[in-house]
Amino acid sequence: MTFFQRLRRSLSAAPAPPAPVVTPAPLAIVSVSQPPVLSTQPGTTRSAYTPEPLPAWLADEDSLRDEGVLFGLSEARPDGKVAQIRAFFARQTAPFDEMVDESTERIGELNLFIEQRENRITTLRDQINELLAREPRPNNLIRTVVSLVLSLGVCVCNFYLIDETLRPLFPNRLIAVGVFLAGMFNLFSRTSFLYEDGPQLSVRRILAETGLPLAASVFVLVQALQSQSTGQAIALFSFVFFLFLLAGNLFLSNLVALQTALANIDANRQSIQTKAQRLPGWQAEIDRLNQEVDTLRIQKWPLVTALNHTQAQITQLNTRRDELVNLFVSEFELARSLRDRLSEQQRNSMLNYE
Repeated sequence: MTFFQRLRRSLSAAPAPPAPVVTPAPLAIVSVSQPPVLSTQPGTTRSAYTPEPLPAWLADEDSLRDEGVLFGLSEARPDGKVAQIRAFFARQTAPFDEMVDESTERIGELNLFIEQRENRITTLRDQINELLAREPRPNNLIRTVVSLVLSLGVCVCNFYLIDETLRPLFPNRLIAVGVFLAGMFNLFSRTSFLYEDGPQLSVRRILAETGLPLAASVFVLVQALQSQSTGQAIALFSFVFFLFLLAGNLFLSNLVALQTALANIDANRQSIQTKAQRLPGWQAEIDRLNQEVDTLRIQKWPLVTALNHTQAQITQLNTRRDELVNLFVSEFELARSLRDRLSEQQRNSMLNYE
């Protein structure tokens, strides 16, 4: 019976002698329906949770209204009863809060495992794409070998030309070898000033690179004048001098190009072997990681569903708690606002009703 029904009955009934105060018997406890049990891990069953039953005055709204009216007509404050209601529901939601913490922790672990495997998959795919995009290095081996053979032939022919020129006066071939090596002195320098641009050349460097080739060519010229005409000797001098300057560096350049070509061929061979050896293994690892990610997601989604359901249960309990608190407070405030308008006999009649 609501407060207004009690008030109407109290005002319309005949005055009656005050009734003795009856001590109410202990209220019967009505158990609340058990919420569904949720598991925190797939394939496992959590031990059944039996919620603490609510007392009848809290489980039944009419009884809660009566409590609010009794507190409103008395001198008691509502804070204690409100705290009692909140404490009951806090004990109701405590197991669900524990479930939420466990599920959240487990989902976080699964997300970490999934992230680690996805990062590894991304790394492997980047390595595969990099390996597939690697172009074969150009080697120009045939051109380099031909150039090397030609430059070597030029040097050999230059030696025989010097040898034929010096033989009438110097029959010993070692003299021709010495002159030839002296003229090829610039072969041992790292670079030649003929192939460089930009920096200003010093006289010392020009003399260092052209001194011995020039001296060897002049020596050949002097010997050629003894057996050949002046024009032939000058032509031989010019030819031998420029061969000394250019042939040595040309020969070394071809050797460096040959070394680069062989290194490129070896790199291409290693790249082919790497593709044949690593690509199948990387692809198999990606497939395995994808299967593991799918397995982890299968384990994760039941946990997410259980977590959402548990949070919905918590929200439902909190909403019910707020409704009951508001119901009690509203009945209390209404009874408290009308308490001073009632006579002592009417208040006692309402307090001892039933």
